[in-house]
Amino acid sequence: MNINITCAAFKEGEPIPPKHCCVDADISPALHWDLSELSIPDKGSIALIFDDPDAPGGTWVHWLIFNLPPETSNLPEMVMPREELENGARQGSNSWGTIGYRGPCPPSGTHRYFFKIYALDTKLDLRPGATKEELLEAMEEHIIGEGKIMGFFTRK
Repeated sequence: MNINITCAAFKEGEPIPPKHCCVDADISPALHWDLSELSIPDKGSIALIFDDPDAPGGTWVHWLIFNLPPETSNLPEMVMPREELENGARQGSNSWGTIGYRGPCPPSGTHRYFFKIYALDTKLDLRPGATKEELLEAMEEHIIGEGKIMGFFTRK
């Protein structure tokens, strides 16, 4: 089942504003998703992966959030870099080895960046700071819906 995810800062296939990148404030953008087509159980959760598949050394992870409550339909702008959020969600480790959002920061040229949302039939038994690989493994066979939005950023 597809989930429609939108971003207040840019539309699908458009540039990600500098405000959300390393050249400026480097804050996470507001995101919204529509789960009306899904029936997520009370014991379910939402997960988010934000990454750059065009990085020279392989996919670069910019942000991981998991165990968002199943009724969650958005994230505000500027989610703080905490291991656990007020709603019980946890943030994983990005490719810099830190917790929380780190925006687009390609070494040069234009890169694509994907915000990927997953509806899950369970909460995940993962610690804060989990890696993308650990998150993907824990989500296996629990995904009941997913969606993505892609933006790009060019480093001058």
